[in-house]
Amino acid sequence: MTPPAAGSAPPTSRLDARVPAGPISGKWDRHQFELKLVSPANRRRFTVIVVGTGLAGGAAAATLGELGYNVLNFCIQDSPRRAHSIAAQGGINAAKNYQNDGDSVQRLFYDTVKGGDYRAREANVFRLAQLSVRIIDHCVAQGVPFAREYGGLLDNRSFGGAQVSRTFYARGQTGQQLLLGAYQSLLRQVQAGTVRLFPRREMLDLVLVDGRARGIVVRNLITGAIERYAAHAVLLATGGYGNAYFLSTNAVNSNATAIWRAYKRGAFFANPCFTQIHPTCIPVSGEHQSKLTLMSESLRNDGRVWVPLQAGDRRPPSDIPEAERDYFLERRYPAFGNLVPRDVASRAAKQVCDGGRGVGPTGLSVYLDFADAIGRLGAPVIRERYGNLFQMYERITGEDPYRAPMRIYPAIHYAMGGLWVDYDLMSTIPGLFVLGEANFSDHGANRLGASALMQGLADGYFIAPTTLAGYLAATPLRKVDAEAGEFDEVQHAVTARIDRLLAVKGRRTARSFHRELGRLLWDKVGMARNEAGLREALARVPALREEFWQSVSVPGRAADVNQALEYAGRVADYLEFAELLARDALERRESCGGHFREEYQTPENEARRDDERFAHVAAWEYAGDGREPVRHVEPLAFEYVQPSQRSYK
Repeated sequence: MTPPAAGSAPPTSRLDARVPAGPISGKWDRHQFELKLVSPANRRRFTVIVVGTGLAGGAAAATLGELGYNVLNFCIQDSPRRAHSIAAQGGINAAKNYQNDGDSVQRLFYDTVKGGDYRAREANVFRLAQLSVRIIDHCVAQGVPFAREYGGLLDNRSFGGAQVSRTFYARGQTGQQLLLGAYQSLLRQVQAGTVRLFPRREMLDLVLVDGRARGIVVRNLITGAIERYAAHAVLLATGGYGNAYFLSTNAVNSNATAIWRAYKRGAFFANPCFTQIHPTCIPVSGEHQSKLTLMSESLRNDGRVWVPLQAGDRRPPSDIPEAERDYFLERRYPAFGNLVPRDVASRAAKQVCDGGRGVGPTGLSVYLDFADAIGRLGAPVIRERYGNLFQMYERITGEDPYRAPMRIYPAIHYAMGGLWVDYDLMSTIPGLFVLGEANFSDHGANRLGASALMQGLADGYFIAPTTLAGYLAATPLRKVDAEAGEFDEVQHAVTARIDRLLAVKGRRTARSFHRELGRLLWDKVGMARNEAGLREALARVPALREEFWQSVSVPGRAADVNQALEYAGRVADYLEFAELLARDALERRESCGGHFREEYQTPENEARRDDERFAHVAAWEYAGDGREPVRHVEPLAFEYVQPSQRSYK
């Protein structure tokens, strides 16, 4: 593919989000009532494939099994408990207003739309806020050990982008505990026989019959066997594409293969340039790393972010007096201070580091200092709140946060882009539903902290089971099994791709290509982008991809455990996806949320949107190898939250 020219052809619009009519507060309730139902006696006649066992996939598989469907649930790890959700330490949002500080469904809705820089679908966001209260009740009923106040109510705190306390947590293990809640519900259904669990399988392609999603082809990661499975519908819950950047906070096995293969089968890919940078990560320490360590955003409740006032000041932090420190987030955003949204905090950190005021050996970090909080509250209180995070930081860095400030720097964390879905979470392929981070999200151009767990569980527990029933009840589906000719064709394509990887026999590892691609994306398509850098990326990625297919070394056999083969396949997909990522960033000639084009910024260095031309979702249609993808748009209408220049001052 060639880079698009300036002023390229206008996008087309073939997207129908199928958002119900009427007032926003009643859309979901009315829609649920109007959707057709599948009776309990008929559910056992339907087979549903769920790919992924994170919060979205695990919750969906457990709920559908409980309802009586025949569920085939696939995970890449040896156990559903090892899904990426386990890394989420911070919390989950819900509009419970336990602290009586002014929270409500309406405020959570408003904060999320504003935090996403007005690039989200209003109806989806309101539904998410509405369901958040049910999620907490559901998880408490499962036994999730949320922290509690002395009076017995669930405790919560503030995360970035909000002035209220709505983030519920389980003391540094929120994702793990929520995942265990879904896991126990899932295993109950495995025991009951409604869910069949297939661990150590990687989905390598999607099978369409009569234009509908009817199955998948997977590789058994233990035996190497290519397996095929048929169903009446397919639910993808395989996470995002952050690992395209090589260094990210994602688990190493998190990858984009499933959604990318679905894209090449006809599912539109929306807003790939909306990639979130998390501000509270342990900085890079050397070339040996394969991932970055995320620390909970909750640290920003009590830690103060600062750098020296003078560029090039390399004194230890204890030697820099208060008058020579710049608490830049508090200075620039006095109303929100350290709790500004992630995109704002991350860009602000980059700006001070680019100006020569970064700290640490590389100059690519800022201080997160707890000295004031320890002095005000005492070390025991801070230890009770953040002790596990302090221990983790000290073990990784060798520095004691009780005695010296932490050092943090932004890192790739979450993908707001993903496969386009309508209000029912169905992609442009009928029968293919996409949940959690794998879809283009309810968040817009930026995600507020603690909202990913909320979306995954809302999609899995409450939305997909309802909308799936509406699809199955209203759609005539002929009987299809895994012996159908369509499965033969897809399996042949999968096998040919594997054979091609093994046949190259080059001298470079897949990891070396991945590292080079990641550095290119970080430098040219990272926290700040510009036209020249994006065009450079669009020129270099195809060249790197060509070298990959000529020089990659993939040892071993296909018919065996072969992690080198698994990894090479994922890197091959990243080398294709990266081009779409850069192309989308080039075409979106504005700044918004996690997409910051240097050419489009305010005098105060904030993102400058172009609502006249870009108040839409950009969804890309695959047009074939070597051909430019087609850009479609879904216009975004704002009836309840009026777009304005975001201000956190």
